[in-house]
Amino acid sequence: MLNNLKFYIDGAWVDPVVPNTIQVIDPSTEEAFTEISGGSAADVDKAVAAAKAAFKTFSKTSKQYRLELLKRCLEIYNRRYDYIAEACTREMGAPIGFSKEVQVFVGQGHFQALIDKLETFEFFETRGTTRVVLEPIGVCGLITPWNWPLNQIVCKVAPALAAGCTMVLKPSEIAPLNALIFAEIMHEAGVPKGVFNLVNGTGPEVGQKLAEHRDIDMMSFTGSTRAGIIVAKAAADTVKRVAQELGGKSANILLPDVDLDEAVRKGIGACFINSGQSCDAATRMLVPRDLHDQAVAIAADEAAAQVTGDPWAEGTNLGPLVSQMQWDKVQRLIKAGIDEGATLACGGLGRPAGLNKGYYAQPTVFGNVKPGMTIEREEIFGPVLSIIPYDSVAQAIEIANDTVYGLAAYVQSRDLLQARAVAAEMRAGSVYVNYPDIDFTAPFGGYKQSGNGREYADFALHDFLEIKGIVGYGN
Repeated sequence: MLNNLKFYIDGAWVDPVVPNTIQVIDPSTEEAFTEISGGSAADVDKAVAAAKAAFKTFSKTSKQYRLELLKRCLEIYNRRYDYIAEACTREMGAPIGFSKEVQVFVGQGHFQALIDKLETFEFFETRGTTRVVLEPIGVCGLITPWNWPLNQIVCKVAPALAAGCTMVLKPSEIAPLNALIFAEIMHEAGVPKGVFNLVNGTGPEVGQKLAEHRDIDMMSFTGSTRAGIIVAKAAADTVKRVAQELGGKSANILLPDVDLDEAVRKGIGACFINSGQSCDAATRMLVPRDLHDQAVAIAADEAAAQVTGDPWAEGTNLGPLVSQMQWDKVQRLIKAGIDEGATLACGGLGRPAGLNKGYYAQPTVFGNVKPGMTIEREEIFGPVLSIIPYDSVAQAIEIANDTVYGLAAYVQSRDLLQARAVAAEMRAGSVYVNYPDIDFTAPFGGYKQSGNGREYADFALHDFLEIKGIVGYGN
């Protein structure tokens, strides 16, 4: 791709102010396969200036204009679909089937859901003699992660466009190629110059500069809680809005009446999806104590059946973790589980048998996990499931909620009324009952240290809008 070493600023592909390259690693081989440029404060200044100038006119465009623009973006996204999927597999190790069926598909779904909701969305209403107007907040800094790149790029860029905002995107430097393709899509769709800008680089050199920039009006960040705190602190001096989707440690409560075999096997999928690299992964499975040993046996059987290996090979379920740093973290936490006395039922330390290269982790199941253990508290971000026995539903709810996170929770039961009652007690932004299909119109975001604000469909629009009351408008 010709634009790897360039940034997209003010409608054109430009060189960095100061040359600086970052290697992009194929996690299945541990070898660099291309380079991108890393930006600096000077590049951020250029991109923000372009977005600020473009806001003057783009903010005044009609809803219909922006709706047609989003439709063109989706049309071209669909045309580039397979190309984006191949980039995801190469740079983050997602199995190619998963890249096509899930990674790129979710971006498509979010585009379509927002388009559908924008058709009927009203940016004003009249209350007596007061006119309430929803206006674009301004220039937005968007920071997206490597684990669900298209999901998060579309979940930020699309509502920003729909609201009439302009923006600077900093994608993950670990998996940046899909974002460069996305910038090409924006250009081909005719997004006006300066409305969408992209600067690659690291968090300290680009992300933090965006967050503290005086001409950025709003930051939307997805990533770790640790990095989110840094972004929020950097943004505080200019009192800009900050919307964040951060870490998680989601509980999956299997109620006593559950179909145990089905619930546990699907629970492995809910934990191991994307090689366990999901902020809302169902990583803590809570089961009745008298069903614990049976649940562990089922989970170990299902985990052992996962096919870990070459992401380009047909039939691969789990690809590698994204980086050496991530692999090291997962190994450290697996070791902590062993050292602290959890029962290792499947998997463990090191690579799966037969894989001597690549950041592959063994699909791992721990039983007899106790509240307070490291693997029960910390976000692992790998294919590692912790099974925790409970003695009453009330205790299960207490354990589930006893975490600094609150992104997602899961409840499984044959009795829908009972499942709903438990869902009502969960302190999480999303609760998934009986492994439902994805709903692109549902709100997504977290309680507590999992963040603030909401994404998906029309819920996402509100983070990018200011509320103005014109009192006396009707006099």
